[in-house]
Amino acid sequence: MPEPAPTWDPAQYLRHAGHRARPFTDLLARVPEPPADRPRIADLGCGPGNVTALLAGRWPTARITGYDNSTEMLDKAVVEHAGPTPGGGRLEFAHADARTWTPAEPHDLIVSNATLQWVPGHAGRFADWVAALRPGGTFAFQVPGNFAAPSHRLMRDLAGSARFRDRLDGVLRHEDAVHEPAAYLERLTALGCAADVWETTYVHLLHGEDPVLDWVKGTGLRPVLTALADEPAVRDAFLAEYRSALRAAYPAGPHGTPFPFRRIFAVATKEA
Repeated sequence: MPEPAPTWDPAQYLRHAGHRARPFTDLLARVPEPPADRPRIADLGCGPGNVTALLAGRWPTARITGYDNSTEMLDKAVVEHAGPTPGGGRLEFAHADARTWTPAEPHDLIVSNATLQWVPGHAGRFADWVAALRPGGTFAFQVPGNFAAPSHRLMRDLAGSARFRDRLDGVLRHEDAVHEPAAYLERLTALGCAADVWETTYVHLLHGEDPVLDWVKGTGLRPVLTALADEPAVRDAFLAEYRSALRAAYPAGPHGTPFPFRRIFAVATKEA
């Protein structure tokens, strides 16, 4: 029987909202102006809507829809951000799954922030999304490129250990959850786009007790927490061992805990 989809906790995710939003603002800085005066924009994997709202700040006349498959995230987004925007645009949110979502109308911008790593075979969806762009429109995304980092490797190693293997086998994503930048460049240029692909390693300075564990509880650890939700003793044992390993891998310094985090970016603009 397949494992359930991860359940999401908007409050936990937003605990590191400033650090998580920075890659999105860096992505938007490279997105060209849309071809329409009142652009149609989709944010695929909008989460709690805090970064979707940044799109309305950049393009205040736009009609923007944030899509997500988490009811918890969408509820938070609607309450906090949905409605008309000061520039005459509108910010909306709707349920959709990136594995199957195809735009029902032409778009000027389709953007996705730290979502596609959850979508097996996501590069195979690019053709449908680019086809839905108006001439001169843009498809832009960023994904984490840190699956070989200690935070993820230690999690996978522990989930695959004899103690937890029976309960967590196949629950976590692997190193092939995302592609390398050159592979994205090849795929997007083959679709007739002018593509700009790059990577950045941020070194976040985190604070508090066990801050790396606190970070991954909002994202990468969600499948484990979901799978062990009905076995609190097993969950707590996993967290205790994982916490100890993270403390060794990411020692606290005098000003906080440095947390290197690699991300991969792509901006693909359709020929006008």
